[in-house]
Amino acid sequence: MPPQATPAAPARPTVRPTAAPASFTPSYGRAPGHRAAPPEAPVEITTRLRPVRDRRSAGRTAAVAVCAVLGFGLIGGALAGVWLAAAEPGKPAEPAGYAEARELWHNAPVDTLFPRTLAGPGAGPGSAARTWTRIVVAPDAACSPAVLAEGLLATVEPLGCERVLRATYTDATASSVITVGLVFTRADAAAQRTLGRGLTARLGQDVPPALSGPSTVAARFGDRQRASWWTSAPADLPVVVTAVSGFADGRTVDAPQPADRATAEGRTDAVAQSGLGHEAKGITERLERLLRTTATAAAKEKTR
Repeated sequence: MPPQATPAAPARPTVRPTAAPASFTPSYGRAPGHRAAPPEAPVEITTRLRPVRDRRSAGRTAAVAVCAVLGFGLIGGALAGVWLAAAEPGKPAEPAGYAEARELWHNAPVDTLFPRTLAGPGAGPGSAARTWTRIVVAPDAACSPAVLAEGLLATVEPLGCERVLRATYTDATASSVITVGLVFTRADAAAQRTLGRGLTARLGQDVPPALSGPSTVAARFGDRQRASWWTSAPADLPVVVTAVSGFADGRTVDAPQPADRATAEGRTDAVAQSGLGHEAKGITERLERLLRTTATAAAKEKTR
């Protein structure tokens, strides 16, 4: 008998890559004649995943309950010691939401920390309104020279630098770009108050790094394009907020200026006239307010 033909192996199905999520389209209004901001670069979500509970046997659950009851006495004694220590004369108490703010880098969604659109009424030159649109978000990063200016890194490392989050925004005309950063630390309330006193002036020409974004108006935003910056450490949050602004057309700036100098009365240079100092300082102030609101809400939720 002739040998039977070996059946052909079934064709392996072709696996097609999953389509990328739809790009974000800004929803704010624009003045006639201005081009629209390009789509947002891919976003890294920083929300922590909730743990999944496993099923336990009745006997194991009872044992855990007994251990918990026995442990309450020890825990209560430890907490009493903490409360007494916090009540010592001369030791500053933590502001409401301070501890919760320390964990926001992995507990809060990226859209809460860096809103897709951010309103800045009165934030521009002459109290003009500003609207900023997020175009780039970077993954959370360890504290390093790649994401922090040298002086700021040296300042926060002894306090326990936890994590750095960064994003880049553009204004409603897509003519300026601003990279903002949130530097989360383990600083206690006393250290944070000391840190925040005149931080930008103490750091000198410590300009934060820019965060560019391919296929966005920030594609050419690099070190040579940084024009103005601001750095702030609010006394009631264990966070340092940074911002650095520049022109979206890629023009270089020989001498970047801190925002307080760029917004000084009577300045006629291009950086001052374009409002880049106002952009840096204005967006910093609004991110601080958002952090404060989010931390306070988290603290209230914990007490319920």
